Amino acid sequence: MKKSIISDLGIIKRGSHELLVETELESRLISGHPLRVKAGFDPTAPDLHLGHTVLINKLRQLQEMGHHVLFLIGDFTGMIGDPSGKNATRPPLSREQVAENAKSYTAQVFKILKPDQTEVVFNSTWMDKLNAADLIKLAATHTVARMLERDDFDKRYRNNQAIAIHEFLYPLIQGYDSVALKADLELGGTDQKFNLLMGRELQKHFGQPQQCILTMPLLEGLDGVNKMSKSLNNYVGITENPKDIFGKLMSISDQLMWRYLELLSFESLQTIQKWREEVESGRNPRDVKVRFAQEIVARFHSQRDAEEALADFEARFRHGALPDEIPETSIQAPDDEIPLVQVLKQSGLTASTSEALRMIEQGAVKLDGEKVDDKSMKLKKGIKTVIQVGKRKFAKVAIQ
Repeated sequence: MKKSIISDLGIIKRGSHELLVETELESRLISGHPLRVKAGFDPTAPDLHLGHTVLINKLRQLQEMGHHVLFLIGDFTGMIGDPSGKNATRPPLSREQVAENAKSYTAQVFKILKPDQTEVVFNSTWMDKLNAADLIKLAATHTVARMLERDDFDKRYRNNQAIAIHEFLYPLIQGYDSVALKADLELGGTDQKFNLLMGRELQKHFGQPQQCILTMPLLEGLDGVNKMSKSLNNYVGITENPKDIFGKLMSISDQLMWRYLELLSFESLQTIQKWREEVESGRNPRDVKVRFAQEIVARFHSQRDAEEALADFEARFRHGALPDEIPETSIQAPDDEIPLVQVLKQSGLTASTSEALRMIEQGAVKLDGEKVDDKSMKLKKGIKTVIQVGKRKFAKVAIQ
């Protein structure tokens, strides 16, 4: 096998979870023809975070090799609702909601993808042309037993939770998308493996060469434990303020930093390995984290924004300066004073009083720059103070 093919395979497999079938992909690469690379997105959440970009980054790498990306907006499947990873049916979207979300998706993904090597397609283009008889024929290609092999369907079935008939159509339609697009390679998260394999099976059924499959891992959020998610508030949104993106990335653990570099950075693996060796030899991992945070800010905003975010971070956290804009709030004290933990909760600096207690125990709460270690502290009426929780949360609070 040519050295260039080995190199391309290495880039394709970088950070991936599984490649099926590698020998088939090798043959396609050796042929020299650009691959038709498919990735589907149901526009249910138009604001992308870094977890979403793991897959989009891989598409960009494939574009750098000269391959053609089919960015599929599932406007038809979006109206069905895919329950993947959930234990209940996801509510379907209207065409109007899907269309609006699709606009936001395409505006954001071109911050990463090359527009001239990206074909944005909508699966309603071919699905709207199928009649009821066509859908019945498509449904006849698979059995209920086969569908129940999908993990989330199986769990719901065993737990006596409802599975609507139309949900079985989702993986079939996603698979048929590969037939309609004549895909050579389809990318998806590890939770999409069943649906991706459906594409291979249907292509075989329709007499087409079977697509290869590349699954990408689900990125951990800022907590380093759970999958990045807005609902868990452990995410970094790509449209967030540059300073917030920078600050969030600087807050990740040193161990998680390497995971983020592998999946999110465009730096070469050789460069990342060099940084790892330097850190093991005594270099401060903070230096690497700064490089990474600046790369991400520059990608989704600009190099100037990245430089300003670094300067702001240095001023705030290395030299103790306060941010330029601090939200102001007033808290009503029931008597002449109010417990600090209640103030932290009511001002939105913590989600609960238990979290407030925990943050005080960790030494993460400051009043006017002074660390608080008294969990029973109370604030009197008439006091105005700047409260800081952790590295990034501030509020000017007036007790009334």
